[in-house]
Amino acid sequence: MSERRRLYRTHALILRRRDHRDADRILTVFTPNYGKLELIAKGVRKTTSRKAGHLELFGHTSLLVAQARTWDIITEAVNVNSFTALRSDLERIGMAGYLCELVDCFTESDDENQPLWDLILAALHELDDLASPVSPLLLQHWFELHLLSLTGFQPQLFHCLACDAELTPVTNFIHLAEGGVYCPACAPSGGQVEPIEADVLKVLRFWQSRPWSVARQVAVRPHILQRAGNLLYRYLLTVLERQLKSVDFLRRLQHMPRSVPSPHPARSPETGAPQDTASQNPLNEESPRHAHS
Repeated sequence: MSERRRLYRTHALILRRRDHRDADRILTVFTPNYGKLELIAKGVRKTTSRKAGHLELFGHTSLLVAQARTWDIITEAVNVNSFTALRSDLERIGMAGYLCELVDCFTESDDENQPLWDLILAALHELDDLASPVSPLLLQHWFELHLLSLTGFQPQLFHCLACDAELTPVTNFIHLAEGGVYCPACAPSGGQVEPIEADVLKVLRFWQSRPWSVARQVAVRPHILQRAGNLLYRYLLTVLERQLKSVDFLRRLQHMPRSVPSPHPARSPETGAPQDTASQNPLNEESPRHAHS
């Protein structure tokens, strides 16, 4: 935890904002050194405000802040990166909003987390690259697993929750409330466990254990992507015990038709070698065009 002085500087990502009184705004921001903060930007809604353009949603900005009794006051704001390119694409806008909502839900005030700061900035930079052939949905699920790891909610996907034996590539059983997977021999009876097929578990383990530079190179077959994403979303809801506001908008956007061919061949997660995209490996798919289906 970093100690704040009466007047302090910090980089910040704007997660959320709301209007206050006639011309002010209350901003919820995430910072690398102070965790999540609520700050007030006085007069920012006036047409003459010089700070307004530097305090856009999910923008990266450098702030000079003065401590105050209720909300610390933003006295100076300088834009670092507004991620202008992603704002021209509805799906990427929705995804940026969703990732920022996750950071908002999983962070607290005065909870320093530099790795999470690096993670969210890297994800926004990826979304801002409109030339990237990578599906934003793939980025979303990779981000979700790494955020869970960095905030202490990493699901156990490699060893059985009961006997601690390494899970084998068969149908195992996941328990969302307990945050992990049971082998077939140890799976408890009852409605709280559900089968997880080997291909889905393989994909989740791959995303959890690889950096984005590796994960982005490996396409995932659409039905496996959907099943893995569904499990991840339900696990997030189990941890948070509440709905995520941005999900309905994001899901509508993801069902809109789009087609962006990928110039990069899918690669094996084990060897990194190019593979036939028509193979049955769940981390490859029938056609690069389907990566965005």
